[in-house]
Order: sequence, then C-alpha cells, then structure tokens
Amino acid sequence: MRIDLSGKTAIVTGSTGGIGLAIARGLAGAGARVVVNGRKQPAVDQAVSALRTELGETRGPEAVSGVAADLGTAEGCESLVAACPDCDILVNNVGIFGPQDFFETDDATWQRYFDVNITSGVRLSRAWLPGMQARGWGRVLFLSSESALNIPADMIHYGVTKTALLSLSRGLAKRMAGTGVTVNAILPGPTLSEGLADMLRPEAEKSGRALEDVAAEFVQANRPSSIIRRAASVEEVAHLAVYAASPQASATTGAALRVDGGVVDTIA
Repeated sequence: MRIDLSGKTAIVTGSTGGIGLAIARGLAGAGARVVVNGRKQPAVDQAVSALRTELGETRGPEAVSGVAADLGTAEGCESLVAACPDCDILVNNVGIFGPQDFFETDDATWQRYFDVNITSGVRLSRAWLPGMQARGWGRVLFLSSESALNIPADMIHYGVTKTALLSLSRGLAKRMAGTGVTVNAILPGPTLSEGLADMLRPEAEKSGRALEDVAAEFVQANRPSSIIRRAASVEEVAHLAVYAASPQASATTGAALRVDGGVVDTIA
C-alpha cells in the first residue's frame, strides 16, 4: 500500500517536536504540503529547517512551512487560520500534561488544560471543516491518549481533557456524515518522546543502560498491562496517524484508534 497525499495541505499543531513532529514528517514524506506549528518562532524555524533538509531537493521549500502561534488562545488560533486559509488534513496534536494532585489543581490550571487540549481543536475544526465539506474530502485527527480511558490518579485534569476529545471526535464524525470528511481520535500509550526521554535520561546515564531499556522498565512498573512491555516510538504513533489521514482510510471515521501497546485492558 502506497499512501499518496500529493496536493493535500496538512496542518499539525504542536509539531516542533515529539509525536507532532513525527506526524509532520510522515505526512510530508507521503507528499503533503505540511504546516508546522509551535508557540515559539525559533522552535518552528528549527523544525521546518529539519524537515526541509530531510526531504532534500526532490521537493521545494514550499513543501514545509511554519506558523508560530499559541493555540491556547483565541487570538493564536485566529492567526493560524489567517495564515493558512485552506486545510485538507488537520491534526489536533497540541497538548500539555503534567502530574498534579487533584486537591492542588486550581481553577486556572483546569482552564489552561481545557484551552490548550480541547478548545484549540474546537476552534480549528470549526474554522476548517466547512472548507473540507465543500471540497468533498478531508481528514481531522485528535491526539487523545490511553489516559482518556485509563484516567491517571495523579493527573485527573489531563485525563479529563483526553476523554473529552473522544466525545468531540465522535460527535464531529457524525456531524460530517456523508461529506467525504472523516474525523478520528488517536490514543497513544507510553511513548518515548522528548518529554519521557528527558525524565528517564538521568537514570539511563547513572546505570549505563540504554534509554530504551530504562523506558521499558518504566512502562512495566507504571503501565503493567502493556502488552508490548516497552514504550512506543514516536514513529510508531505517526504511522497510524498518516494512515488515518490517507485516502485508504475512507471507511474509518468516528473511531478511537489505539496505538497504546495494549495498555488499555479491553477487547473492544
């Protein structure tokens, strides 16, 4: 199966690193014109430069561009939409996370998590879905998490936002029924992105073990239901996202697509 996204414009939010950058790389490799997003211009410029270098001379600089915008604000979302009037593939990847006890999580923190993790996707989907419907083709992906189903006790606020994305994606899929536009959620499990790597690197350096081995030990201790018994790579998550964004995935919509290594203990 060869995925060809030539002629499609893909916008990946929060894509200067981690899973978002891997998805941007995968979409660009499949031929899409990709727009990278992050809050800070230097990080956006660095990601764009890296992707252009990887693509080489086979495609011009217009294949990858970037927009710096804080999507946790209405103004930031508006500036991204203004810079990119048309979108065929929207990957709502931007998100924040961090452990914090429920009784120490104040209203401002809850609001920030809602603004970044949920409302950004609401605003951008509302802006670009009508154009997708008019063209008779489009893909919208929400990066949820296994934490949407397996709510972590040490970051309930995060889990709640990821559960909300399942409702949002399912509802939007129904709203776009019969239009040629699909909407899905992707649920990664423990993934060896920069955040997890930074947290585990001191232990890896102290013990002299490979980072992947330390990550596997972390997964087995903290997510013992994992079937693969290791952290996934960002590329493994990106592979599923690229497929869900492809023409071949035309019959997949309203779905919660798990790439969690089997952490969620269910056969459904």
